Amino acid sequence: MLCAIGYEDVDERWFSPAYWGDKAVPVSAGGRGSAWFIRSARGQLVLRYYRRGGLVARLSERRYLFTGYERTRSFLEFRLLNELTNKGLPVPQPVAALVVRQSKVSYEAAIIIERIEGAQPLPEHSAMNDEALWRRVGQTIAWFHREGLDHVDLNCDNILVSGDRVFLIDFDRCRLRRETLGSANWKESNLKRLRRSVDKRFGQLEPCRIDFLWQVLLAGYQGVTACGNTSSKCDMKS
Repeated sequence: MLCAIGYEDVDERWFSPAYWGDKAVPVSAGGRGSAWFIRSARGQLVLRYYRRGGLVARLSERRYLFTGYERTRSFLEFRLLNELTNKGLPVPQPVAALVVRQSKVSYEAAIIIERIEGAQPLPEHSAMNDEALWRRVGQTIAWFHREGLDHVDLNCDNILVSGDRVFLIDFDRCRLRRETLGSANWKESNLKRLRRSVDKRFGQLEPCRIDFLWQVLLAGYQGVTACGNTSSKCDMKS
């Protein structure tokens, strides 16, 4: 198990929703039955189990091939969150990561992070139709891309809004690309995945309105890319 500084007292019981009783509430948006909001004496937390999707889930929903602790899903995400935090990027603070061996060749994993106060997924936010918010979303994504973050599951529910700040969450299988110049295929792939999610999650809006808001997002994204600034001072709150 890995623990963040200040959370050295965390033990395996923290990773069981039953341990928390009525202080554990299932996450509805994007949780897929494997995430819980936790009310702890240390503050609001989020517990998430790593769960497979697609056809492979029919064989095993939670077990993964074990090839070493440093290559397990939860340890990789825990360390990535620390790196992103050190870069000053808007992400939740990691608390602890757990790996449980199920056999010589398989394991299950879970992670606990701090809950972002007052955060709501983009599609559920009261200002979800506001152009300024979509511009900030584009600026935030560009900021992550400038730092080399390849978010392989960039979707609407992984974009949280708290006050005037935009956060990204859920970095399972994501990576920091050390060479950020050159090919931009991975950046385009992130944006295309997000656009598919926008079309699906904002069905209550007219298609022309979705297209317009998407262009606002891209304008915010391209503005940060053009100015070449990798910090939040690049008009992140305009």
